[in-house]
Amino acid sequence: MQHKFFDLQVNGYAGLDFNREDYNEEHIQRACELMIEHGAEGALATVITDDLDAMTRKLEKIAALIRPPITGIHIEGPFISSEPGYIGAHPAQHAIPANLDAMKRLLDAAAGLTRMVTLAPEQDPGGHVTSYLNDSGVTVSAGHCDPTMEQLEQSIDAGLSMFTHLGNGCPAQMHRHDNIIQRVLSISKQLMVCYIADGAHIPFSALKNYLTVSGIDRSIVVTDAISATGLGPGTYTLGEREVAVGEDGVVWAPDRSHFVGSACPMPRVIENLREHLDLDNDAIASLVFHNPKIALSG
Repeated sequence: MQHKFFDLQVNGYAGLDFNREDYNEEHIQRACELMIEHGAEGALATVITDDLDAMTRKLEKIAALIRPPITGIHIEGPFISSEPGYIGAHPAQHAIPANLDAMKRLLDAAAGLTRMVTLAPEQDPGGHVTSYLNDSGVTVSAGHCDPTMEQLEQSIDAGLSMFTHLGNGCPAQMHRHDNIIQRVLSISKQLMVCYIADGAHIPFSALKNYLTVSGIDRSIVVTDAISATGLGPGTYTLGEREVAVGEDGVVWAPDRSHFVGSACPMPRVIENLREHLDLDNDAIASLVFHNPKIALSG
């Protein structure tokens, strides 16, 4: 059976890159048609960190051309950690502390379509931006971050309700006990926790452990799809960055220091959940469809 899904993190699809400005209505139509063919009932077009002028233009373009199954926008950055490893594929020079004026500018550019914002709790001391977004009906997710437990708890008090792609957006080598993965898992009953289940971002054995702790009812699976998704091996983009996708479908930075999104479409992700984690149809439907919608509904 083909599962319906609602993907909270789509940077691009079928050659379309939401983090560039050189696509047109034909490109977005082709990408959206393939998403629907793959089973998408909904998805959030995702814009990652850039300078504010560029992010504003990208958000305005998405807002002008949006069509089903894209139902809203996920702004991932620029209020994230600039530290190596935590910054991931985002350009570190554009990571900045959270401030309300910049946030309001981005929300205005998205014309009321922002459903989710990923930020680093340590970049929002006092939780002022988190609280503003929460009060505005926007889901706030932590990601690309390394907050202390106290900072995480303060952010939850301010309205944080999710964590973006746990197990990624962090260094490959960290303290074996005191690290962001352990902190989040220890309080995962207070958050919806997202995972990328392409088999590359998180080994299936680790993903199984993570899901056991956070629980199916508090977990979400996303693709983190880039423009290569639905296509074959080749050279693609995420914003200004050019990336190569091999026969295995894994998207690496040129120096292979970190992943740059994923090229694995949701139908293949669903097969991974079934074959490698032995999840039944109800559990899969919760992870890819019901829980994402619940997370956005507040």
